[in-house]
Amino acid sequence: MSVRRLALIVTLTSLTASLFFGMGQYSAQQLLARQQAESDARFSALRAELRRTVAHLERGPAGVGAAGTSGELGSVEGREVLVGEIIRQLQTEMGLLPLKMLRDRRDSFVELYAYDNLGKTNYGTAGYLGNGYFITVKHGVMALSDEPHRSVPREVESIRLSWGGRRVPARVVDSGDADVEVHSGDWAILKVKGPVDLPPLQINTDFPYEFAEPIFRLGNDYSKGIILSTGYVGQRTGNGLVTCLTDGHPGVSGGGVLNRDGILVGIPIGRMQGDYRFSFILPLRKEMFRKVPDLVTRPTSGETPESPAATDTVASAATTS
Repeated sequence: MSVRRLALIVTLTSLTASLFFGMGQYSAQQLLARQQAESDARFSALRAELRRTVAHLERGPAGVGAAGTSGELGSVEGREVLVGEIIRQLQTEMGLLPLKMLRDRRDSFVELYAYDNLGKTNYGTAGYLGNGYFITVKHGVMALSDEPHRSVPREVESIRLSWGGRRVPARVVDSGDADVEVHSGDWAILKVKGPVDLPPLQINTDFPYEFAEPIFRLGNDYSKGIILSTGYVGQRTGNGLVTCLTDGHPGVSGGGVLNRDGILVGIPIGRMQGDYRFSFILPLRKEMFRKVPDLVTRPTSGETPESPAATDTVASAATTS
């Protein structure tokens, strides 16, 4: 092949590649422009509908929220009703919780530290149930099946719960039957002496854990304090756990899994090996609270809360604590 023919082939190949690249760029820009235009049109339609609704509420005294003889009062109340309804619908559609509720629930969780006879400190999370009782994971406060090569068996010698700038001693009063981590019996109930100035959680032992249901996790991430994470329910496992997509960082074991009503429905107990986004949840069961007196449970339809405070308080795997 002559040099001239080779140069011609190279030139044609370069021109063809440039042409296809340019066409690809142009197509991508056109697609982006169409998507942007469609998005702008949807937002414009939404704004127009909102303006029409507000105008309708302001015109007639029979509109939503109309009261008294002043048209301005009806207008203001109508706006408040409309805004409140929009916020409620958005929260329901997107699976969100009001910020105030999340902040209130955060105060119900504390940092947990367990000290063993080998000089090691484990950290995790515990949720307050009221009357000095807390719920957490068993593997965070008790030694499970030990490694066979250890000459000295591991034993947890002391437990401390930390909140408000102080560390309070705690003891185990009940636990599940887990002998390994990430197990359906991986739960424990702790008790501290003296008054506890924390808002108790309300619980629900019948939460269905439907697929894609939004959930909220509060835990002591990396021993840096109680941190919020959100995710979605996956599926139930054969050993009684539930998978979910929410951060499973070290320290969150024993923390709280809340539903959209801010009710405690489970505790995070572990994650998939090598994947901090694939976590395991232990759903709450009635047997976990057999030694917790006067526990506030979520009322079923048509019932009243069991306590007046109930309306205000509401696979290879590696553990996360």
